[in-house]
Amino acid sequence: MGNVFGRKSRPSRVTEQDKAILQLKQQRDKLKQYQKRITLQLEKERLLAKQLLKDGRKEKALLLLKKKRYQDQLLDKTENQISNLECMVQDIEFMQIEMKVIEGLKVGNDCLESMHQQIDEILAGALTQEDDDAVLAELEAITQGEVVALPEVPSEPIPEVPEAAKAEPERREAKNKPDREMLAA
Repeated sequence: MGNVFGRKSRPSRVTEQDKAILQLKQQRDKLKQYQKRITLQLEKERLLAKQLLKDGRKEKALLLLKKKRYQDQLLDKTENQISNLECMVQDIEFMQIEMKVIEGLKVGNDCLESMHQQIDEILAGALTQEDDDAVLAELEAITQGEVVALPEVPSEPIPEVPEAAKAEPERREAKNKPDREMLAA
């Protein structure tokens, strides 16, 4: 009868680490409340001890101050516990961040491996037997320390582009420019 309206329950996004952090923070908050209560009580007992001394009840005041001293020690222990809890929370949160970074690095590494494999596949299909032989010959030359013979640079001058061909792209740009300005307006 949990799905009255046919709604599927979604998996919870709250992880075990999130639950642990919440419990630690709740414990910390309870300790802080305890600390405040004890601090107020200590101040009242201190004032009461002064009043007892004025009334001449030194034994009772001494007993009250001993109790106050014991509770001060409890407060110190409580402060240490709060500090430990906060450190634990920070450690858990830092571990969660580290896990996310590691997962991101794994995804990036997998992506790089996939790209490398794709490039290898493309290169494997694109090279002819003649190209493979040339690559192997070059590899052999490199491993033996020989100088690889590079193709010769042509000695003929590069043909010049006619002036009419240079002017043609400029005319096209000038012709298209007013249309773009009209569209922008």
